[in-house]
Amino acid sequence: MADMKQEEISHPPMDQLQGLEYCIDSNPSWGEAIALGFQHYILCLGTAVMIPTLLVPLMGGNTHDKAKVVQTMLFVTGINTLLQTLFGTRLPTIIGGSYAFVIPVISIIKDPSLAQITDDHTRFIMTMRAIQGALIISSCIQIILGYSQLWGICSRFFSPLGMVPVVALVGLGLFERGFPVIGRCVEIGLPMLVLFVALSQYLKHVELRHFPILERFSVLISIALVWVYAHILTASGTYKHTSLLTQINCRTDRANLITSADWIDIPYPLQWGPPTFSADHAFGMMAAVVVSLIESTGAFKAAARLASATPPPPYVLSRGIGWQGIGLLFDGLFGTGTGSTVSVENIGLLGSTRIGSRRVIQISAGFMIFFSILGRFGALFASIPFTLFAAIYCVMFGYVGAVGLSFMQFTNMNSMRNLFIIGVSLFLGISIPEYFFRYTMSALHGPAHTRAGWFNDYINTIFSSPPTVGLIVAVVLDNTLEVRNAARDRGMPWWARFRTFRGDSRNEEFYTLPFNLNRFFPPS
Repeated sequence: MADMKQEEISHPPMDQLQGLEYCIDSNPSWGEAIALGFQHYILCLGTAVMIPTLLVPLMGGNTHDKAKVVQTMLFVTGINTLLQTLFGTRLPTIIGGSYAFVIPVISIIKDPSLAQITDDHTRFIMTMRAIQGALIISSCIQIILGYSQLWGICSRFFSPLGMVPVVALVGLGLFERGFPVIGRCVEIGLPMLVLFVALSQYLKHVELRHFPILERFSVLISIALVWVYAHILTASGTYKHTSLLTQINCRTDRANLITSADWIDIPYPLQWGPPTFSADHAFGMMAAVVVSLIESTGAFKAAARLASATPPPPYVLSRGIGWQGIGLLFDGLFGTGTGSTVSVENIGLLGSTRIGSRRVIQISAGFMIFFSILGRFGALFASIPFTLFAAIYCVMFGYVGAVGLSFMQFTNMNSMRNLFIIGVSLFLGISIPEYFFRYTMSALHGPAHTRAGWFNDYINTIFSSPPTVGLIVAVVLDNTLEVRNAARDRGMPWWARFRTFRGDSRNEEFYTLPFNLNRFFPPS
């Protein structure tokens, strides 16, 4: 057997992911872009509905309040997405609701001064105002870290090796929202998962007039088919005698959003009344803002990879975090009930469709704003059972996790040092948050349970986030363990070009501000 060449044995590292039909600054036809934008809008509905469904009843709100919060969250998501894609990182990312804020929000809900209010609607309004105040104050962290370029300075300590567990855990750390949710209604969740994989992967070469319709719109097609199937099961009385939990997860008529939503309603700042401010609430919320910052950093790097762009340099990363801080300020002003971060599922959809176009995401933001104003029409799509979204998450979160692992190609994986850092940070990034989750489920409070509520929120929020734990462990180990002669093993020679805006000529193509704004805000 003839000796094989090195390039025939292994695949050379590649700065940009290959195989995409459209990258960040190339665009499909307007008709295709509009349909793809609508698909991104449908996918982001899962989180936009699930978070208010969890929090609004605890706040004392009714179904009308929940519908209004969903509308507000979608409206603000549309605004934040447009701002991020125009003036932030300019990556094709949707800035939607974040689960990282659930712990401090629940702490505010349980505040004795609010919990003792007897009238449910009054308690809901007062709790919402307290959440708004905490979000407004804590948003300053991301605004300051972003626009002062401090986060960009911090990111210079990140290497490709250190980013492997962070980006991977942005996707893999969300496993609780995958198959465990499918298991709550396996008769519609499992068919959804199988159908989506079949359409998007095995049948992706099926074309209609030379157009790969199944690959491009597998999310829309599979959701439509299984939604009809779930409605048939509901109408036939399949769940008539099942438990309440089964009915909530399986029936198509349990969301109560269509009848509760207004036909037309335009969200506006301070619609719930003037925010109330508390130092205790604000300090607790700051932990979620830090978690959101770290999760978004990993998500931005994954989005850049799936949009066939170069890794965002520190200047661009800081700019994006600054605009995300503005987004958190809007969350507080409008009253979404939670903060925001980069939508991981929509990043996965970039890989599934092989379209990383920025324009598609901007069109999606337009759909969010439009359907949030036309409440009843938006509520129709928002009534899709969450189990169907969970099936799609199994694929989308996996895509993002795999993108994180792909950063290993720039490092030396024959180094025992590197194997130790990646292995330990990945394991602890999953194990520690799982411990916090299981402890909370059994004890009904987190492992940190002192008299200082803000301290409890800090510890419980930070260590419940897999990417945050992964970043802490990986960056500390990577910058303290045998660093002197490990630059090449860590991937730093490759990474050096992307540590400044002008280090690579492609950065200007991908990340330059529109309307020639770089004249006024020159990159560093």
